[in-house]
Amino acid sequence: MPVKAYLNRVATAVPDNDVHRFFIDFAGTLLAQDPRRRAIFNRMADKGGIEHRFSCFVPAADAEVGSADAEGVFTRGAFPGTAKRMDMFAATAPILAERAVSEVLLGQDKSAITHLIVTTCTGFSAPGMDLEIIARCGLSSGIERTIIGFMGCYAAINALKQARHIIRSEPAARVLVVNIELCTLHLKETTDLEKLLSFCLWGDGCAASIVSAEPSGMALDSFHAIVAPDSRDLMTWSVRDDGFDMVLSGQVPSAIHDVLGAKAREILRDQPVAEIDLWAVHPGGRSVLDAVERALSLPEEALAPSREVLRANGNMSSATVMFVLSAMLADRQADQRGCAMAFGPGLTAETMLFHTADAAH
Repeated sequence: MPVKAYLNRVATAVPDNDVHRFFIDFAGTLLAQDPRRRAIFNRMADKGGIEHRFSCFVPAADAEVGSADAEGVFTRGAFPGTAKRMDMFAATAPILAERAVSEVLLGQDKSAITHLIVTTCTGFSAPGMDLEIIARCGLSSGIERTIIGFMGCYAAINALKQARHIIRSEPAARVLVVNIELCTLHLKETTDLEKLLSFCLWGDGCAASIVSAEPSGMALDSFHAIVAPDSRDLMTWSVRDDGFDMVLSGQVPSAIHDVLGAKAREILRDQPVAEIDLWAVHPGGRSVLDAVERALSLPEEALAPSREVLRANGNMSSATVMFVLSAMLADRQADQRGCAMAFGPGLTAETMLFHTADAAH
């Protein structure tokens, strides 16, 4: 019988700067020459189901002054190139990661951590985040390290999949998984309505988790990946001279709806939808959650945890589904069945079946 892997603990952290309302106002100034399109933008942004998003940089005091940040790095007409954005990532991401890791390791034996998996798609440098986390958090330099890079929002599910493989092959292992994303670093100066609305989704955040063979928390039962046909161009994430460029087509919710409807039996391994108690769905946006709800005929309350994470934090790429799982861990009952899923470039859906091993204390 293969050893079971369990998601024992999850801790989350966001930066101190709540920027959601400011970013909407600033984006509106980019449309100042077209009052009709600005009104459309404001109306659609306000329907996104988001009230708060957090950024690693301090917003300017007034959206009308011409800069998105207090230091003037994101000044209209002179937005920074990729090098500057990567410098900002290297300076600020380790601080946020340390907050989440320190919380998840509180009261734990740090020397027992044998493996570290880091996911990010919003910044890269070498020496990288893995070595930064080890140094800042007092972990052993002999830890086995893995970076899962540029997979987008579904990378967290892949990280849990990798952690499960490790536990099944090395039952004494304890795996630390860190999902660190600074999405707001890639703010664009544009008048493209779709891109501006897309950026109104993104926030910064970090999740840190422990996976081991200790039978507490959530058992990671199985994983299944699906790729929607003829949809490669609907969601892309490309490195450009002026930062990373996200393309998020308005057709994404429809594509997710169709592929989930067609592949539900595969994802759930022939279990009826009604037998799933917990739905940890990556809140890529309100319309994405609506599409999942319709495709699987879920009751309205099924996606309440995902909608709350979206409301409170926006879309934090790979960290986001872990925020949902964190909320479920804190409120779990014993013997609940669950399905987690996250979506990203491809168009890819990574899914996971799990069950709770115990009740929250």
